[in-house]
Amino acid sequence: MIRALLLFALSSFCAIAAPKKVAVFVALCDNASQGIAPVPAKIGDGNKPAENLYWGCTDGLPTCLKASKSWKLLKKEIPADPRILERCSFTDTAGTIELTVEGWRGSDIASCLSAFENALVSGNHDLCAFIGHNVLMDGAISELGKHASKPVDAIVLCCQSETYFKKRLTTLGARPVLLTTQFMYPGGFLLRDTLPLWAKGSPLADIRSAAGASYARNQKISTKAGTGVFAALP
Repeated sequence: MIRALLLFALSSFCAIAAPKKVAVFVALCDNASQGIAPVPAKIGDGNKPAENLYWGCTDGLPTCLKASKSWKLLKKEIPADPRILERCSFTDTAGTIELTVEGWRGSDIASCLSAFENALVSGNHDLCAFIGHNVLMDGAISELGKHASKPVDAIVLCCQSETYFKKRLTTLGARPVLLTTQFMYPGGFLLRDTLPLWAKGSPLADIRSAAGASYARNQKISTKAGTGVFAALP
């Protein structure tokens, strides 16, 4: 009996201590194929991740995490799928998060969104995030028609994602934890500064506040204005 209790306690501890699994899908910024206000050609080529606004530039997620002392790059690879130009795997130094981020060719943004939604329902992740242009502004994309096999959280960093994505996410069975209300810049610093709070189980209001403060620092605006970029979620 005592041995059984000890084994149960040990298994429970391991389950609690297991790192949270996060999958991030980045649709590279692409002047040629996306309905965006054009950015300089060098950072707006959706075929070149190394110089892309959402990937290789200072505020791209992989670059942000590589520069942070709180994160460690585990692996970098070029997948066989030609739509995915690069994949990186990271862990935070606290050992609470295992993160994989994929950089998708800009012209394949619709496929990137579909991959994000399929990941949400797969049961393989604790949180999935989409970063890039709000492709739903360019036209309707069919909903997946599936439901998450286990509880999963979602973040969508693109312009006005609350309006376009909230119902879509909840229909999939995902819980939105960070969405936007305005036109905005989906810099990787936002995940860098909010995921540690999410991993600790912080209230959504605290995650929103952290995102607002991070955005305000980057954009050199007031914290109040920065926080207003993000939806107040229940």
